[in-house]
Amino acid sequence: MEEEDAITIRLTRDQAFVLSDWLYQVMFKSDDLAGIIRDRAVWSPVYAISGTLDKTLSELFMPDYDARLEAAKDRLRVDQYSGDGEPTSPGESG
Repeated sequence: MEEEDAITIRLTRDQAFVLSDWLYQVMFKSDDLAGIIRDRAVWSPVYAISGTLDKTLSELFMPDYDARLEAAKDRLRVDQYSGDGEPTSPGESG
């Protein structure tokens, strides 16, 4: 792939951390990647995203991983909903 064909995805650190954990659960712990992602063509970008996150996130190797993950999930849940309980659009401050 030529560099100009590459796409950049921007995530907050919390989003990246939570996504990385979910990908790990799906890809390695559930042992059911084929059941979750039936089209094998999708596996290539999933593995690319997972590998990039693994190389980027220092949180993955910290002894308080579980506490950090739960805190990140809590922050994302709070950010996802506005005061009236309606989900906000991605990127919209709530």
